[in-house]
Amino acid sequence: MQPRYNLWIEIDGQVVLSLWRAELLRAVARAGSISAAAESLGIPYRVAWQKIHEMETRLGRKLVETQTGGQHGGGARLTADAERYLEQFDRFAHDLERFVNDAFAANFHLPD
Repeated sequence: MQPRYNLWIEIDGQVVLSLWRAELLRAVARAGSISAAAESLGIPYRVAWQKIHEMETRLGRKLVETQTGGQHGGGARLTADAERYLEQFDRFAHDLERFVNDAFAANFHLPD
């Protein structure tokens, strides 16, 4: 047996950051565009854009800066705020995972 959990952070009952949304932001950082990030995650561009817009609106901060067209095409990159939120979320998720595993081990004494 292994414990599993899902983690998200809300403001006024609305999700602003989750394991999945953090992965979406990381995909944007890796791919350099929202459309390529969406493709890598197997989701429609519209869904990716909508989730990014929801996070930005609820947090009151720009998370992704986009550039349109031009000779080399458009692109996207994370803002310093987005990078900071990801670092904080990753630390929090790591701490929570350690706590969950410790609590599981303390409460479920399984025979070897």
